[in-house]
Amino acid sequence: MDLNAPASTTIAAEDLLNRSYYPSRADAANSSKRWYIIDAEGQTLGRLATLAATYIRGKHQATYSPSMDMGAYVVVINADKVTVTGNKPNAKTYFRHVNGRPGSWKIETFNQLQKRIPERIIEHAVKGMLPKGRLGRDIRLHLKVYKGTEHPHDAQQPTNITSHISKKPKDVAALKQQ
Repeated sequence: MDLNAPASTTIAAEDLLNRSYYPSRADAANSSKRWYIIDAEGQTLGRLATLAATYIRGKHQATYSPSMDMGAYVVVINADKVTVTGNKPNAKTYFRHVNGRPGSWKIETFNQLQKRIPERIIEHAVKGMLPKGRLGRDIRLHLKVYKGTEHPHDAQQPTNITSHISKKPKDVAALKQQ
């Protein structure tokens, strides 16, 4: 390279050493995100939350990148009909501060919270499976949970993935290829 040549004549060469894929901002744009729906009726809480968190993160896609929001929106309906196994309906507890001050807190069981605010059970389970920090706070908003079967997201034409709850990822990939 000639050091006396003007800067305008130098040509930027293609990086031959780094050929790995990294998603662009356009790949992570919210306008291109897909919508999925899960029916929680009779489903186990942990398995449902794992599937929802996987799709919200985008781990089901080949373009997954842990530092970017590559996932989709997930709508969960019938949140009041989700189940847990064993003695968890009476033993599993949820903690909250009533007025934000230490010492004034409430502990509720799964059954009590399911009667009062059933959506919060699924939101709490999925939140624990998402990354902590700015990315986790942003993508947590991609989960929409509703008590009954009605939801306002019919215009987005969500794809039903309820049947994927009890399947392994390799079996789900085989279903998509058929």
